[in-house]
Amino acid sequence: MASGRSTRASAAVERLKKRTGNPGYSMARTGDGAFFLSEAPGAPPLCAPLELDDFVAFVNGLGPQEVKRISKHDLAFEKQLVKKKPE
Repeated sequence: MASGRSTRASAAVERLKKRTGNPGYSMARTGDGAFFLSEAPGAPPLCAPLELDDFVAFVNGLGPQEVKRISKHDLAFEKQLVKKKPE
């Protein structure tokens, strides 16, 4: 299970690297399995050691956020889902 945890955390860090254009971000684990992030290997941590879900949420919240692309078909479908108010 530990490798799955690391994979999920490292995937979040890789997405952060792409969003920010900073390839230096580095993730590390403590002896008790918590994760922390730094801007470069050996640099001071940017957060206290966090559990997996909290770490992924922290990393996903950093840097510019990706804009969700919506097709015209998705937009039309969303409009159909909204009920019209009775007059």
